[in-house]
Amino acid sequence: MAQTHFGYKTVDETEKASKVAEVFHSVANKYDIMNDLMSGGLHRLWKHFTISKAAVRPGQKVLDIAGGTGDLSLSFAKSVGLERETGGQVWLTDINASMLGFGCNRLIDKGYYLPCVQVDAEQIPFPNNYFDLTTVAFGLRNMTHKEVALKEMLRVIKPGGKAMVLEFSKPVDALKPIYDAYSFKILPWLGEKVAGDSESYRYLAESIRMHPDQETLKTMMESVGFDKVEYHSLTGGIVALHIGYKY
Repeated sequence: MAQTHFGYKTVDETEKASKVAEVFHSVANKYDIMNDLMSGGLHRLWKHFTISKAAVRPGQKVLDIAGGTGDLSLSFAKSVGLERETGGQVWLTDINASMLGFGCNRLIDKGYYLPCVQVDAEQIPFPNNYFDLTTVAFGLRNMTHKEVALKEMLRVIKPGGKAMVLEFSKPVDALKPIYDAYSFKILPWLGEKVAGDSESYRYLAESIRMHPDQETLKTMMESVGFDKVEYHSLTGGIVALHIGYKY
């Protein structure tokens, strides 16, 4: 049976999805609070940068994969407009029901009634060439077969469209000692104090270290068929935004 990583542990591929699901079922109700605490609010700036680079227009169709609490979906919905008026669509998707429910309710509270669908990014249930943009923010590293998910993202975007991956990456050398100390000491402590769950946040720190660095992910995206891939390192490389284009 094929093996894969769950943080620093090696597990059967068939086990990873359920283990990741347990993590996000556990943290869903504290996800927004923990994001602010973990990043010092920087996650909002990273997402704002992503939204600005997306530059979606009225009438376009957007697929938000592993959309979590709906931050990106909400911003995109404001730009593409309502389907009955502009033809625009924004689909909020997540493989985890707890995260999806939290995000969908948040959108409704904001007055946006978007389609919210539980979707496995490795088997996206949409036709070829349907979306103008696909996005995944802080979700790719949790997927068992990243290349499969990236290929699916490529498949469902139109020629002229793009896929955007916002994810933790490899920081510059000067930041590594501080970043490691924060990730493996402060982060699990915060998880215990705020969410009552240190192990899930220890996994999140480990999963970041196992994720491909900037150049490796760029090569991975090129290998599945993107015609052009660029990336932007943010906050000293702690996070990177990769953009893949389809011509």
